[in-house]
Amino acid sequence: MLELCLQHRQGDFDVDVDITAPGQGVTALFGHSGSGKTTLLRMLAGLDRPDSGRIALNDRTFVDTDRRTFVPPHQRRLGVVFQEARLFPHYRVRSNLTYARRITRGVAFDRVVELLGIEALLDRMPGALSGGEARRVAIGRALLAEPDMLLMDEPLTGLDGARKQELLNYIVRLTREIDLPILFVSHDPEELMAVAEQLVVLDRGRVIASDSMETLLLRGDMAPWLGGFEASSLLHGQVRAHDHHYHATRVTLADGQRLTLPLLECPEGGDVRVRVRRRDVAIALSHQGDSSFRNQLEAVIVSMTPGATGTLEVTLALGDQQLQSRVTLEAGEALGLRPGLAVVALIRSVSLAG
Repeated sequence: MLELCLQHRQGDFDVDVDITAPGQGVTALFGHSGSGKTTLLRMLAGLDRPDSGRIALNDRTFVDTDRRTFVPPHQRRLGVVFQEARLFPHYRVRSNLTYARRITRGVAFDRVVELLGIEALLDRMPGALSGGEARRVAIGRALLAEPDMLLMDEPLTGLDGARKQELLNYIVRLTREIDLPILFVSHDPEELMAVAEQLVVLDRGRVIASDSMETLLLRGDMAPWLGGFEASSLLHGQVRAHDHHYHATRVTLADGQRLTLPLLECPEGGDVRVRVRRRDVAIALSHQGDSSFRNQLEAVIVSMTPGATGTLEVTLALGDQQLQSRVTLEAGEALGLRPGLAVVALIRSVSLAG
């Protein structure tokens, strides 16, 4: 478990947070520039000292100002990946990676190299790497130091679209295949939707909300703070098969129902998280045979609340998972929608993003 209970004067505002996050999975710090995200990461890493407070990870106390405890950065066993790769320019990639292994003996070198797709880069000098390649090497170096937690500070900033998506794909794979807690700092909703499980929303040094990504996306009162997040639901499933003829991936949800997604680069049998935008979910009372909606999921209405003028926000249950939809008030009345009613959720396949 990660604990950050800190007070600190930063620029023209005060950082005052009390955050408790799971000691597993991906916890994201989200907020606009100047909200305090990087400040918190630097204090967790030991690069800055808070004015007062306590920092602890899995019962190891790094900072306790009341007891005058301050563990120096190199003793915290934290892997840090900054916006800049910060590789040793006079070492080849292989030596940049093995430098970390000399510190703590490291994990399996070949496994990390394969996971990040950097086999072909091992004999290159850092100056010959693209921005995305350099950051993959930096992530590998951090992992090979055998950290108790990986800290990633805006790792995709400054990359162009293709290189950014490529690195994001590697990071998503990393989060699925290694058993290591990650603190991920970003101001980009798309990045966080892809990787984060827990979300801490910051504004000018204060915690606005802290909960699971799914829970916060369902909270209407968070709209002013999550303005960059398009209202969505996150569904968890497993890749059943890839259909290359139709350029599609078939996914099975936890309740046994199936979804068709645009073709994903995921192994069959692997877990996948699917984002479904609220605006792309329609509701019917029965399956629609003559329809372009290929994803039709049986659901039960959990709740209905007033939305924007003339609309209803409808929460649907798919087994233990929930799906959000917005319908007009007129449609809701015409269909007789009410909590407890069994319906069919119609989802545009092109809106699904793994």
